[in-house]
Amino acid sequence: MYHMNSLEFPRGHLADLARAQGDIPLNSVDVIATNPPFGSDIPITDPQILDYYELARAWEPDGEEGFRNTGVRKSSVAPEILFIERCIKWLKPGTGRLGIVLPDGVLGNPASEYIRWWILRETQVLASVDLPVEAFIAEANVNILTSLLFLRRKSEEEKHREALGSRRDYPVFMAVADKVGFDRRGAKLYKRTPEGDEIVTTNKVIERIRIGGKLVERTLNRKDRIEDNDLPVIAERYRQFVQEQPDE
Repeated sequence: MYHMNSLEFPRGHLADLARAQGDIPLNSVDVIATNPPFGSDIPITDPQILDYYELARAWEPDGEEGFRNTGVRKSSVAPEILFIERCIKWLKPGTGRLGIVLPDGVLGNPASEYIRWWILRETQVLASVDLPVEAFIAEANVNILTSLLFLRRKSEEEKHREALGSRRDYPVFMAVADKVGFDRRGAKLYKRTPEGDEIVTTNKVIERIRIGGKLVERTLNRKDRIEDNDLPVIAERYRQFVQEQPDE
C-alpha cells in the first residue's frame, strides 16, 4: 500500500511517493481494479494536476468521426475522468488490464463522447457490465447508475497501425446485472419461486470435529438459501465468452 495522491503521481508530496515511483512507475502495472471517487460535487481544480492530463483539455470534433485536443485546459474536471487516464497510463502497453467502476454518464452522455473516443483510441474494450443502483447505495449512499468497464491498454504499435487505417472490429462482452445480492437497505436477497418461497439447495459439507482427542470427519447435508446475485453468473458467462474467441 502507498500513501499518496494517485492523480498527482509521479509528482506529489505524501509519504510513500518515492517508494511508489520505484515500485510502480507509469507503464508498468499488469492489472488495476479500482472504484475511484466520482461526481461533479468533488471536481479537480488544481492547475498543477490538470496540466498533466489530456482529458483535462477541451476536445472538439475533427470532422473525420474523431476528436482533436484543442490544448485549452479546463478549469474544473470531474475526478473519474482523470482517473480513467491515470489508470490507463499506469498499465503496461499491450498487456496491462483495467477494471474500473464508472458512472453511466461517462459511457452514454453526448457531452462525454470525446472521452469514449479517447478510451477506444488507447484501449481495447473487453467488457462492460451495467450495475443496478443497489450496488453502492447501501454502503456508500451513492444513488447513481454505474457500470464496470474492463479494458486492455493498446501498444504503441497497435495505435500506430490503427491511425494508418487498419482498425479492426472486435467482439465486446456486455451484460446487465439486475441483482447484486442485497436491496437498497443492504438486506440480503435470496432467490425465490414465482410463489414467493425461498429456494433452498442441499449441499454436502465435510465437518472436522475432535472426539476423544482424535479428529474425525463427518459428512453433513446442509440446506442453504441461494443468494440472488447476477454477478457470479456474469463472470462465468464472461469466461465462456473468452474461451470462444479465436486466438490471434
